[in-house]
Amino acid sequence: MASPEILVSCERLEVGFDRKALLPPIDLEIRRGEVIVVVGHNGAGKTTFARTVLGLLRPIAGTVRRSKGLACTYVPQAASLDPTVPLRVDELLGWGAIRRWGFLRPWKGRADRELGRTALATLGVSPLATRRLDELSGGQRQRVLLARLLASDADLAVLDEPTAAMDGPATGATFAALRRLATEKGMTSIVVTHAIAAATSHVDRVVVFDPGGEGIVVTTPKQISESPRFHALFGGIHHHE
Repeated sequence: MASPEILVSCERLEVGFDRKALLPPIDLEIRRGEVIVVVGHNGAGKTTFARTVLGLLRPIAGTVRRSKGLACTYVPQAASLDPTVPLRVDELLGWGAIRRWGFLRPWKGRADRELGRTALATLGVSPLATRRLDELSGGQRQRVLLARLLASDADLAVLDEPTAAMDGPATGATFAALRRLATEKGMTSIVVTHAIAAATSHVDRVVVFDPGGEGIVVTTPKQISESPRFHALFGGIHHHE
């Protein structure tokens, strides 16, 4: 059986700002259909790494190679949305299908609108479709951002704390939805998160940013659950196959 397609290859990659690397070099191949979580304390470089993988930041050293024609999407924290922008939820969802847009077809079609409605229904927030962003709570805005991802046809999605302001059941449902996208559509997700306990049953690999100890560790959820160092950093978790 052939190995999954490599979408992104990081070779001796160092990330940071002002020519100062935050962590030692990392070698990582990101494959189609994977769900990868990136964990670590605040300021460890998690979001910087994710943005560098997308090409939004330049590496301090090393290289990031993305496959030709790779369609990427970035799901920021809901707090990064300006709630004063007079934008409705269904309008925001229309931005998800960017690969189907073009000069001769700049507006959403019926299929795009249906994808948006289905995405909202999947997350249980259909009534939000015609509401404005400034009318929503933080948790509702975060679910709308996730619905935009579900409505997209991206190959690679990078999500920054997608479950912030969500309760336990909603957090679990979010990671389950990412797992379904990986299985059914072959979408790859890189998730910067603190919700590692809810994520482990749905992810393939864990990237641990540990500046004060082992640097960067790429491992599996099972190995993480058995790691004394990880327990010391983040507390115990239980991995279920």
